[in-house]
Amino acid sequence: MIVTIDGVAASGKSSVSGGVAQALGIPYVSSGLLYRAATLLGLEAGLELQDAPRLLAHLRAHPVRLEPLAAGNRVWQAEQEITDRLHSTRIDRGVSVVAAHPAVRAWVDEQLRALPEPFVAEGRDMGTNVFPHAPHKFYLTASARIRAERRSQERPENIPEIEAALLRRDELDRGQIAPAPDARVLDTGPMTLDQVIQTILADIRG
Repeated sequence: MIVTIDGVAASGKSSVSGGVAQALGIPYVSSGLLYRAATLLGLEAGLELQDAPRLLAHLRAHPVRLEPLAAGNRVWQAEQEITDRLHSTRIDRGVSVVAAHPAVRAWVDEQLRALPEPFVAEGRDMGTNVFPHAPHKFYLTASARIRAERRSQERPENIPEIEAALLRRDELDRGQIAPAPDARVLDTGPMTLDQVIQTILADIRG
């Protein structure tokens, strides 16, 4: 069984996916962490993030590994865990550029498709591109202001700055954030985290 949970940035995908996965007793897979890891490695190597061939060559030479767990995902580069370094404004600014490269997306998809089922897959195009055969698909959305208010609890920036950054991210990600035709779309704005999780679980168990 594969459950896909896609959506716009800061719509609650990670928290919802973790909650659904824990309730089902299966891992969840955060595809976004692989894009963030690619961004981190590119920045630390001093590469231009727009230079897809050099970036991909660097990723092939310095492979990263995603460890999917129900309680949260961990990312490793060789024997070093880099998970805690993947959430920063610097990574936020670069990850859309990296994720726009078809070759990098193929690199991420290759790793995701190699993972053993069952799992909950969270990202932007899990239901449309990576796992189109998944029997349970969901798409989360919310207004930019609500998403900014949520993210402000994790970041030092003020809400208007975060909101502006999210709107820029939405524009950059426009090619990857359309819901699958057979996905159930949920506006998480008026819902609590538990309500979103329970709505998805009820649909799956239907």
